Amino acid sequence: MSGVGPTSATQAVLNPEASASPTPKGSPDTLEAGEQVILQPVPGDAASGAAATPTPTASPTESVKAADEIAQAVGEQNRTVGQVIQSLDGMAIDVGSMHISVWDGIVFLAVVVGVFAFAFFGSKFAHLGLARVTRLDQTRRLLAEKIITIVVWGMAILIGIDLLGIDLTALTVFSGAFGLAIGFGLQKTFGNLIAGIILLMDKSIKPGDVIAIADQAGVSTFGQIRKIGIRAVSITTRDQKEYLIPNENLMINQVENWSYSSRNVRMQVPVGISYHADIDKAEELMLEAALSCDRVLKSPPPTVWLDGYGDSSVNFIIHVWITDPEAGTGNVKSAVLKKLWHLFQEHEVEIPFPQRDINLRNAEGLDQLIAALQQTRAKSDKPQAKE
Repeated sequence: MSGVGPTSATQAVLNPEASASPTPKGSPDTLEAGEQVILQPVPGDAASGAAATPTPTASPTESVKAADEIAQAVGEQNRTVGQVIQSLDGMAIDVGSMHISVWDGIVFLAVVVGVFAFAFFGSKFAHLGLARVTRLDQTRRLLAEKIITIVVWGMAILIGIDLLGIDLTALTVFSGAFGLAIGFGLQKTFGNLIAGIILLMDKSIKPGDVIAIADQAGVSTFGQIRKIGIRAVSITTRDQKEYLIPNENLMINQVENWSYSSRNVRMQVPVGISYHADIDKAEELMLEAALSCDRVLKSPPPTVWLDGYGDSSVNFIIHVWITDPEAGTGNVKSAVLKKLWHLFQEHEVEIPFPQRDINLRNAEGLDQLIAALQQTRAKSDKPQAKE
């Protein structure tokens, strides 16, 4: 088996024209078909090859993904604007592997403002569209508005992340820790959000309902639900006090809803008359006074019950029904009692007042006081008798 020397083999590779020239047959450097050839590098070739191969260097990457795309698209359409963008992009600093320029900052602010504007106006237009759908009641419309708002804001945030070129895979550890912190820190917030959606879905509490609540002193009152928010329910009482009750409290605690299945509310008006009065006539006057009030319903009609015999009066209770408790209950009671006062005066029905009998027992000090008063009175009467 014949071979080719290192020098000739290298020259054959580097200078193919010279190797392609004919050589005399039978020369020791002549190659025949089927022969094996061993190639060996010439000293110095490796160093020259390494020097010829360029070493890649890490170049800073754009911090905002959309900035480069917008600059390229605008530069193709308008060369002058493209040069302005290039000048803005030239005013930059390199932080690690990130290339931050003035143009990147402008695009970043534009993306953030655009995302918030898209989410805000998108949710507003969705609310206006739902308001025109008459098939949905107020509760379903409010539930649909909340769901659409969450979806629109989620889409806007995802679009903003994509435009800014934020790599979420690089934030895996941080996002996991951040999600754990949110799970503990905002647990009540997300719980109230889900509770509000559940309340709207089962229609147990909806805007416009009148529910009974208790203030910090424990005094029970009633108020009308004005708004069901993400965190709390806004309830306004008759004295314009606004209570913000967390959604979870209304879902897990007992709630007295006056307008859950029906808006009819029954009120009780206590009345007392004298034992000498005609109770049948007094009962007729009570019904007349109740029916004279505009807010009292004719059906179901008001009723009068004899409640019991008191110390100084016969006690009655007038039951009346109203359908607008949010307008107040004390004013209805006042109107009924005011009308009944005039009717009792007109028909001479006595309204009694408490009477007490005082029994004085014998006491030494009391007897001395009475004797002294009698002597003083006797002395004062003697001069008048002489005259």
